[in-house]
Amino acid sequence: MNETYYEYGTPAERWDRAKLFFDAKEYVTAARILGGLVAEAPEQIAPRLLLARAYYHSARLRLAEAELRAVLELSPVEHYARLMLGRTLERQGRPEEAGPHLRMAAAMSSDPAPSV
Repeated sequence: MNETYYEYGTPAERWDRAKLFFDAKEYVTAARILGGLVAEAPEQIAPRLLLARAYYHSARLRLAEAELRAVLELSPVEHYARLMLGRTLERQGRPEEAGPHLRMAAAMSSDPAPSV
């Protein structure tokens, strides 16, 4: 893959750039930038969650699942990651696996019907 200006700059500049692309629904480009940020700081949850969302919205569900599982390994109480993992598993046709994550997300959230 050829490097472009997307990958240049400080982590803060790349984070801002990734959010701009995500907000513009340019999920593949956002994921490309976020992938570099996650590789540099794998312990940070926010870039991983946004990367998982970018993967989800660009229908790269296996990659979204992997990122969400990594987030939950770092922070098992991250209810949004549970919700997203459940939705991702549902979208892959795996409702039996999705159920426990969705129930746990609902129990952890004050919102009775959260969305991705």
